[in-house]
Amino acid sequence: MAFLGTAVRRMVLTVRPPVSPLCRTSARSYSSTPTQEKNVPYEKTLKQEDGVSSGPTKPLPRSADAVVIGGGSLGCQTVYHLAKMGMTNVVLLERDRLTAGTTWHTAGLLWQLRPSDVEVELLAHTRNVISKDLEEETGLHTGWIENGGLFIASNKQRLDEYKRLMSLGKVYGIESHVLSPAETKDLYPLMNVDDLYGTLYVPKDGTMDPAGTCTTLARAASARGAMVIENCPVTGINVHTDDLGVKRVKAVETPHGTIETACVVNCAGVWATKLGEMAGVKVPLIAMHHAYVVTERIDGIQNMPNVRDHDASVYLRLQGDALSVGGYEQNPIFWDEVSDKFAFSLFDLDWDVFTQHIEGAINRVPKLEQTGIKSTVCGPESFTADHKPLMGEAPEVRGFFLGCGFNSAGMMLGGGCGKELAHWIIHGRPEKDMYGYDIRRFHNSLTDNDRWIRERSHESYAKNYSVVFPFDEPLASRNMRKDPFHQVLTEQGCVFQERHGWERPGWFNKEGPAPVKDYDYYGAYDIERNVNYKYNELLGKEYTFDFPPHHDVIKSECLSCRHGVAVFDMSYFGKFYLTGPDAKKAADWLFTADVNKKPGSTVYTCMLNKRGGAEADLTVSRLEPGASNLPLAPKSNGDTYYLAIGGGVAEHNWNHIRTVLQDQGFRCQLVDHSEDMGMISIQGPKSREVLQEVLDTDLSNDSFPFSTHKVVNAAGHQVRAMRLSFVGELGWELHIPKDSCLPVYRAVMAAGAKHGIINSGYRAIDSLSIEKGYRHWHADLRPDDTPLEAGLAFTCKMKSSIPFQGRERLEKQKAEGLRRRIVCFTIEEKVPMFGLEAIFRNGVPVGQLRRSDYGFFIDKTIGYGYIRHPEGGVVSPDFIRSGEFTLERMGVTYKAKAHLKTPFDPENKRVKGIYT
Repeated sequence: MAFLGTAVRRMVLTVRPPVSPLCRTSARSYSSTPTQEKNVPYEKTLKQEDGVSSGPTKPLPRSADAVVIGGGSLGCQTVYHLAKMGMTNVVLLERDRLTAGTTWHTAGLLWQLRPSDVEVELLAHTRNVISKDLEEETGLHTGWIENGGLFIASNKQRLDEYKRLMSLGKVYGIESHVLSPAETKDLYPLMNVDDLYGTLYVPKDGTMDPAGTCTTLARAASARGAMVIENCPVTGINVHTDDLGVKRVKAVETPHGTIETACVVNCAGVWATKLGEMAGVKVPLIAMHHAYVVTERIDGIQNMPNVRDHDASVYLRLQGDALSVGGYEQNPIFWDEVSDKFAFSLFDLDWDVFTQHIEGAINRVPKLEQTGIKSTVCGPESFTADHKPLMGEAPEVRGFFLGCGFNSAGMMLGGGCGKELAHWIIHGRPEKDMYGYDIRRFHNSLTDNDRWIRERSHESYAKNYSVVFPFDEPLASRNMRKDPFHQVLTEQGCVFQERHGWERPGWFNKEGPAPVKDYDYYGAYDIERNVNYKYNELLGKEYTFDFPPHHDVIKSECLSCRHGVAVFDMSYFGKFYLTGPDAKKAADWLFTADVNKKPGSTVYTCMLNKRGGAEADLTVSRLEPGASNLPLAPKSNGDTYYLAIGGGVAEHNWNHIRTVLQDQGFRCQLVDHSEDMGMISIQGPKSREVLQEVLDTDLSNDSFPFSTHKVVNAAGHQVRAMRLSFVGELGWELHIPKDSCLPVYRAVMAAGAKHGIINSGYRAIDSLSIEKGYRHWHADLRPDDTPLEAGLAFTCKMKSSIPFQGRERLEKQKAEGLRRRIVCFTIEEKVPMFGLEAIFRNGVPVGQLRRSDYGFFIDKTIGYGYIRHPEGGVVSPDFIRSGEFTLERMGVTYKAKAHLKTPFDPENKRVKGIYT
């Protein structure tokens, strides 16, 4: 019998040969041949021991409203929720048996707390479906076991992270307790607590059974009219192009017949990329080996909670009277040759890779050293560039939806994501803010870039158990998209952030350049680690829940902008032109504000979904019709609009606009010039004095008022100047053709030298914007927030009769009163907050902060969050004024002041150039 301790000692004696990550699969001495023996520890699987039948389990229908492909957790949850929402003519196709791909061997853990309010809600729905709903509907037990969960902290930072989760959990009614080492020992007597800092105990966490869950889901869906067909592989997806040139799903082909449908849902897991290729859809995921071992019986382990020791990168899952032991390693094995014949199959375990988990497990539960290994489980799982799933309608083909790439969390997230995906399919958008999972979060230039997919997926896998710090940045696949200022800013000490593939300025290091280097895979696969890596060292100093060491540097950038003048490189912004015969109709329908002012105007506006939720905020500038002056203006003989959109969400915005144009049949062209132009923003009380030396136009209030734009000359180069501000100061943006960027930038810096001009980055923008009360999309403003709730009613043309998408929902909400509302909070104590802190009104939880930062001008921590009435009533200004508010940070409460207006320049004088 093999013992865990023996495996560790054997590993010490092993010498590993050098391996390239690009040929990892073929270079290692393990078998990629599927093992025939069933090693998973579940009492029941859906594998057919007597061989798979030759044909489908049911006759195929001629047509369906939707065809879900893949009978794992996501496929079963999606078809169940589609049927529950009333779409009964829906088919699930599984090439083998339900769960045959990756679901059957999953560990099946469910933890309720994550550092995201949306994920907490998704997990809660999964738990409700598995533990309650399905049993009530079918009378069948899914295999849910509520044995609790225990998170291990070996240091203060890790326990601080758990305390943040505990505070967030209070908002959602999730019971959790921070335990001392002694209390942890009482709860889990077999645990070594000598090196513990503390633990987080969540009593109602538990484990799921894949076979029991998926069969019950299939039965419940079938009872509502859905059709679940096994032993029916998909061989093709028919796509046709409609009269407007839009590609749409037409049918699904199988060896046993064709099903006509306008909707396909790709829940094929590891095989999702191949399914996407059938329709011309890019699915950016990668397959890796993911493993755990199951021990022999352990006396005293019965009824113990599941354990996640993040610092040791290992989990211990209760398996009856034994434990399953697994984790995430630095050197996972890529499965590059994904086989279509791989069903209910496993790889041989590579002990060289896996043994690192055993060391951590033995340290946590010493009894494991003398415990035998009953079985090994090493199967394929799909992983993505940011360790988040891929969901939503594919940008390339209408009607082709993704529900894949779940990073071994498909069982845990399946219920919540299945419900949102079903809503997405039926109603066009999900109910919750699913942007973090939406395929449109990735720029189209990245989704078929093999290097980006492999490097990012590796890093996300290796860092899966790392502390989630507020200002972390990836090291993999950097420098994919660089603007014209990149080199000169690098030389001036710019510490870059990565967004949407772009390198954008984060802050400026006064100790010199800190360039980003090529990815070193953290030294895995015997790749030499980067040495003297200044960028990585600076990033490491960010790994804190306190103010970072360079807090004063960001303060200096902010106050230089408030008192003098600063330059922000915002070139990563999306820059689109909307033209065509129906451009005015499209603009009226797309944008909440009336953007049809006279040419030369610039308007801040939102774009909404059908339920009134904010899909975007942006500026829209109306242009004079005329001859082409690209990239500053397209040729047009009618209405033309220039759209400037936050670069991190540009792909999402592009696809939202395009989808609306298609759905409404507007004859318009949407053209992307994001790569052709740079953009710098010059902001502060002295910005007019600086730019008046550079631009050949009068910058006075009368000649160049706020929210207007002009094409002007800057140091001999044509640019589009816009009088706007993202920070609440007098300032202008310069939108500059790529080849003119550096000459214009140098002219600005030269003119500003005598005024003390400085470069500044997005960390300063974050602080300055929250101080002013400006919204950040996907933080203060999300697709599940309406402009009325977000305090942006002024962007909505409600006093006009012009219809726009989402207007009916806003009118209804306005008439009924707001059930939730965004509120600004400040605290007197100088402590950092980052969002997710719980908000209490009169001692009752009413919400959590969405975003928080330090406001250096008012010298206070500022947070914005949505609050609700605990009894479901209207959240009126009086409700806010009459309450006593506190914010909870890591279990400690702080008295907070609620503001109905921003405490900084509430009369909006500074953007008008009024400094008194």
